[in-house]
Amino acid sequence: MSFIVRAVRHEDASQLVDLARQFTLLNLPGEKKVIASKIDRSVHSFAGKLPKQETEYLFVVEDTEEQLVVGSSLIMAKHGTEEIPHNFFKILKKNHYSDDLGIGFIHQVLRFQLDMDGPTEIGGLLVDKIYRRRPEKLGKQISLSRFLYMGLHPEQFEERVLCELTPPLTDEGRSEFWEALGRRFTGLPYQEADMLSQSHKEFISSLFPQEDIYLCLLDAKARSVLGRVGEHTKPAQHLLESIGFEYLEEVDPFDGGPHYGCKTKDILPIKMGRRVRVAEFKDASYKEQGLVGLTQDEFKAALVSYDLRGDEVALAPKVRSLLGVDVDEEIFLSPFNYHLPRREQT
Repeated sequence: MSFIVRAVRHEDASQLVDLARQFTLLNLPGEKKVIASKIDRSVHSFAGKLPKQETEYLFVVEDTEEQLVVGSSLIMAKHGTEEIPHNFFKILKKNHYSDDLGIGFIHQVLRFQLDMDGPTEIGGLLVDKIYRRRPEKLGKQISLSRFLYMGLHPEQFEERVLCELTPPLTDEGRSEFWEALGRRFTGLPYQEADMLSQSHKEFISSLFPQEDIYLCLLDAKARSVLGRVGEHTKPAQHLLESIGFEYLEEVDPFDGGPHYGCKTKDILPIKMGRRVRVAEFKDASYKEQGLVGLTQDEFKAALVSYDLRGDEVALAPKVRSLLGVDVDEEIFLSPFNYHLPRREQT
């Protein structure tokens, strides 16, 4: 085992900037000042020094042999307050019927919504392009490990968890949905509007129509991307579905990307996880594999082989050394692979 997931540190800043610059991610842009601010916020969040609505936990996966940060993910403890509401379009159906013509139509409509008591949100999932497709499945590790932290500290999060997935964009990074709708009501190009919304949201509720918007009035290109997931985001979608997340029939008001959600207690890494104590067995055989997480001076997690007996678990000495965990300490243990019954999958 040479990879470990942990809380971000100040000294990770330059490597995290290099990683973020490989991608175009609004909640983790490759800008030094923004990354430094994100790290500072995360350090204060893990220390419990910020109110929930300002709390943001940033995790990284480190190649310990190369001492290199090669992935990231984050949790925003609360997305949507009275001061800064969470906004989205709810997709609803409306029936229209004409007695004179003897025909009817079922129309899909978009209804603008504001959530002032919003859920916890996850995002910021990145893996260095060189490290993708490795057998360690680093994207899955960095994604699932944050739920171990939530399992260890459930009181720090909301009862619902949301993930906003990226829809198909044009080769130039433009949103067909925004061009057909949002731009007409704000006059702003997509990238500028989406970036502005990270810090200022008043213009959304002030300029967007409050009445239902009939999808049949939008052009075909806009309708074709609504609620869909971009090709590069489909692995994240499938992973979320495998641990209990479902499409909420809600979309982002900027790009029409789908919102997925789940009750926190029903997310499988949390639901199937358990607190156990580290032990030593003379005849230990490390045949099972799963994720372990612990919080001491900082949060750490890793994909490990283990031997579980009752409420005690044996880890190989090398693993214990890397995680900095001693015998008789408590850790959170969760499976790495999940299989929902087919009828529950979306």
